[in-house]
Amino acid sequence: SLNSVFTVLFMCFTSISTAQTTDCLHLREQCINAAKGCESIWNVVEDICNISVLGNGCKAEDVIGCNRIIQVLADEYPEFKNCVCTTDDFCSITTLLGKQCSINKDNISTETKLQWSLSALSKQAYTANRTCLDVNKECVEDEVCNKQLSLYLKVCSVNKKCKMEECQAAIRFFYQNMPFEVAQMMTFCDCIQPDESCRRAKELLHGRPCAVTAVPPPSCLNVIHMCEENKLCRKKYTNFRSKCWRHVTKKCYDDEACLETLIKDDVPCSANADCKAAYISNWGTMLRVECTCQNLPPAEQSLCELFHHMLHSKSCFS
Repeated sequence: SLNSVFTVLFMCFTSISTAQTTDCLHLREQCINAAKGCESIWNVVEDICNISVLGNGCKAEDVIGCNRIIQVLADEYPEFKNCVCTTDDFCSITTLLGKQCSINKDNISTETKLQWSLSALSKQAYTANRTCLDVNKECVEDEVCNKQLSLYLKVCSVNKKCKMEECQAAIRFFYQNMPFEVAQMMTFCDCIQPDESCRRAKELLHGRPCAVTAVPPPSCLNVIHMCEENKLCRKKYTNFRSKCWRHVTKKCYDDEACLETLIKDDVPCSANADCKAAYISNWGTMLRVECTCQNLPPAEQSLCELFHHMLHSKSCFS
């Protein structure tokens, strides 16, 4: 279900016992033999983390990418949570393979910043109205950006059956671990002219269709209600609303009867840097799933349209 991707695993172990290690390796065998999709994620884990041979366990060349794909594994298959150290934005190969490794969160954070400091893209100031084709080309030509994009595309590949939860998790990691200027460049790119190459590039960067298209499309009311039932999504939605839609928060907060009295033309958006950061933080959550207000009872129509405006209107950033 959509809810499963938002499970946040706060269990973090500073070391791991032999029993836990054995259990984790046993889970690995079960995963490989299950043939239900788990093995495909594990294959990517082994590829990215360079752990096909157990002796290579502490020598992942791309430590950042390795940690991200392990988080995808734990998000999709929570049984791994007992042998993988995870939080909402960090997980570690250390506990996956045993205490002989020594990678900690501070090292991961430092390495992420170091990698992006070597990227030419991170030194560019954000400029509006960039085409997605140009932005995608610049990312592919940049070694740091291309490495991170490749990991995301391995999970969200259009050539295999779409798994929305896995793809959403990959998008979260992709956008949360890059400089704000680069994230703006990618999330706010568009295609000015009807251009098939640009349209494909936009879909690639924006997670379409896999991360955002549900069949049938949910109502925008259901999207909000589902989000509010999930701790991580609720936190992001509350922040997005307070940073971008202060008028809504100040006047009505969570009172839907009050919200129904508002019309979208009366709801100004702040559109400042904090708002943009909160909007980008929504990427890879159910708040980005395309929703509809069709076929709803008349009494729910105005509230649904308000939510659709808040989640998907481009007027805030144009």
